[in-house]
Amino acid sequence: MVRRAVVTAGTAGIGLETAVGLAAAGFQVTVVGRDAGRGARAVERIDGAAPAHRARFLAADLASLGAVRALAGRIAAEGPPAVLVNNVGAMFPDRLDSVDGIEASFAVNHLSPYLLTELLLPMLVDGAPSRVVNVTSGSIRTAKRVFDAVEPPGGYYGFHWYGRAKLANLAYTLDLARRLDGTGVSVFAADPGGAATDMTDGTMRDPRIVSPGLRLLWPLVRRVFDRATSGPASVAAKPSVFAATDASLEGRTGVVVGPAARPVPPFGPATDPRVAAAVLRLSRELAPVDEPAR
Repeated sequence: MVRRAVVTAGTAGIGLETAVGLAAAGFQVTVVGRDAGRGARAVERIDGAAPAHRARFLAADLASLGAVRALAGRIAAEGPPAVLVNNVGAMFPDRLDSVDGIEASFAVNHLSPYLLTELLLPMLVDGAPSRVVNVTSGSIRTAKRVFDAVEPPGGYYGFHWYGRAKLANLAYTLDLARRLDGTGVSVFAADPGGAATDMTDGTMRDPRIVSPGLRLLWPLVRRVFDRATSGPASVAAKPSVFAATDASLEGRTGVVVGPAARPVPPFGPATDPRVAAAVLRLSRELAPVDEPAR
């Protein structure tokens, strides 16, 4: 039986390397991205290693909740995936709204993977055993932990708001693992650490992404960022590939896989049921799951 895997933001960087690793493990891989040209090059790269199954590309702007709903329908039409890797992530130096009028960092980094996962849950349960892997980030440690609204109090600083959205998604991930325990759907978080990607080579060079106090220390902060993001994307993809494929995780759920591609303790605030409840309330308000994709 063909095992299918879907990787969002899978046309470059860590997502592409994750897709390459899943194809090597025997999955038929679908990569999702915005740009058809990058999608074609990603498919060519994956197929160049002569995997058992040819890769394919699906175009979707994951900043749009409507596009996420349409993507879920297209994925569902092909049957249940065995693995869903929500790799999508974006950081913005300036505050932006998504096409839905939602602050873009929260929309892309949390609401998009939340909604896609929730829409596909019935299929993932029906096709179990299956795995959901949500990519997290060390930036969660810089985040404000209040989720009464999309935007936290205080000014906009891209790195910190990115971390807050990733914290929301990690809290959701761990809560989802508890909710799905016993269904055959295993839910994991994967922390890639750092790598040289478009985001780290671009947005993370702008001092506006950090709070004013850290801007005063920008040369030091910049050196820390550079050290943390100097590795290859192929290494940073290993935690996601491990979470999606490793036999040692069979029958387990709610595990966070760290940058060394081994389970690590979860970040404490993400395990707080009050944080998870607030995130879930806000997510359901902003991105209601009207009808599951089947």
